[in-house]
Amino acid sequence: MSAVCISAPGKVLIAGGYLVLDPQYPGLVIATSSRFHVVIAEGSAQAESNVIEVHSPQFLNASWTYKIDDHTDGVKVQELHDRNPQSSPNKFVYLAVQRVIAYAALVKSAQFVQDKLSKGLKIVIAGDNDFYSQRAKLKALGLPPTTASLHQLPPLGPTGTTLRDVHKTGLGSSAALITALVTALLVQFSVISKTALAQDDVRHPDLTIAHNISQYVHCYAQGKIGSGFDVSSAIYGSHVYTRFDPQILKPIMEDQFSPTTLTEVLSASNDGWNCKVEPVTLPPRMKILLADVDAGSDTPSLVGKVLKWRQQNKDEAESLWNAIDSNNRSLHTGFRALSQFAAANKESYENLIAKAVMSPARDWPQVATASTEQAGVLNGLIALHDTTERIRKNMRHMGELADVPIEPLQQTRLLDLSTAVPGVVGGGVPGAGGFDAIWLLVLETADGTVEKAVQTVWSTIYDMSVTPLLARESLERGVRSEDWQRIPGLGEILSRFGIRS
Repeated sequence: MSAVCISAPGKVLIAGGYLVLDPQYPGLVIATSSRFHVVIAEGSAQAESNVIEVHSPQFLNASWTYKIDDHTDGVKVQELHDRNPQSSPNKFVYLAVQRVIAYAALVKSAQFVQDKLSKGLKIVIAGDNDFYSQRAKLKALGLPPTTASLHQLPPLGPTGTTLRDVHKTGLGSSAALITALVTALLVQFSVISKTALAQDDVRHPDLTIAHNISQYVHCYAQGKIGSGFDVSSAIYGSHVYTRFDPQILKPIMEDQFSPTTLTEVLSASNDGWNCKVEPVTLPPRMKILLADVDAGSDTPSLVGKVLKWRQQNKDEAESLWNAIDSNNRSLHTGFRALSQFAAANKESYENLIAKAVMSPARDWPQVATASTEQAGVLNGLIALHDTTERIRKNMRHMGELADVPIEPLQQTRLLDLSTAVPGVVGGGVPGAGGFDAIWLLVLETADGTVEKAVQTVWSTIYDMSVTPLLARESLERGVRSEDWQRIPGLGEILSRFGIRS
């Protein structure tokens, strides 16, 4: 049974929270190594035609069946609720299936879509463990909250709960899911090519189509047009992101619109998609550490309150946002400068990193340097640390002004303790902030010294439960085609649904 396998990464917005909603201000988003995987396989010759089964086996009661019919006014997708009576409707999955099939029927033909469905389709969705809190599972197994313990859990493991009740870690699961599912369906219906996903070109038209439709489906499912940075990182990987004009999607955010409107809006050649993507990577010998913290926050309510404060205090807000934006841009500039130092003076860069990893960032000004090249690297590290601290300070100030816990006192204490560990460059609360996560930028060593020291600090905080994630920066960029047999745990899951090599 031939199969299409597509994966898309999660994300962490390390700079640009709130500001990224405004096209004046870019955000710096890092794609994670944790991914959502979607496999699509045709049924057998005896399978029911024009029927799509979707399974998300990590959850209880998470299967959906859709019947696709060709009507005079277009292809119709109907959920067959009686096939899965225990499963609640999933608007994200339904809309991905419905909108992609509608688009495929328009740009290919309705008959082409029907032919592709002659044996039916099976779709299996699985997300890496990091997308969901593993805290309760570790506790039940009597394991401490460490990366070593997380490695003992089976990959793509069951959550033991429903989609509605699962505790997420804030890696952008819905955006990664939608991106992987939409892209897999576009490949399955020959709207885009798998080979395009291997191109290192953010302007490739097939990638643009996958981006535009994924943004559309994600916005429609959420009932609002967000900034889109999470879908953008799922498509393109780590980058500096400037949002698209929300007006581009307005014509197709209602239930009724003409077929030509759908294709025109989502076309790769539509200049209205004016988002900007500037690929970025972390400097050599640096990596991101992420943590799942025990209390969640309601992101929409935080965002709503901050935007209301901004509207009511325009001058004050503009001054503060400009200050935050200046530092956000400095973070990206600092990454680029250190990467250039490393490329031009690898030995000096490595030697300086080996010294810096022995001291907390506050003591780096006292680190001795043996050359002007090492001094340049050291100054770059100090600048990065200082930039993260200024961003945190300004974001806390905005939270105080808007009466919103962007960096609550508990998170401030946790971050202060974490950034005092030798070899930690800086950190913050990702995205809109709140109580549920932190990120750290750390210097990398062969034996993981910094990471171990950070986890030791986290283990001593008794009034909060801090669980590390396994995710790091994705080295494979964004959405991509996969060989599902090379993904640990996926083969066993697929075999339950009759999908084998």
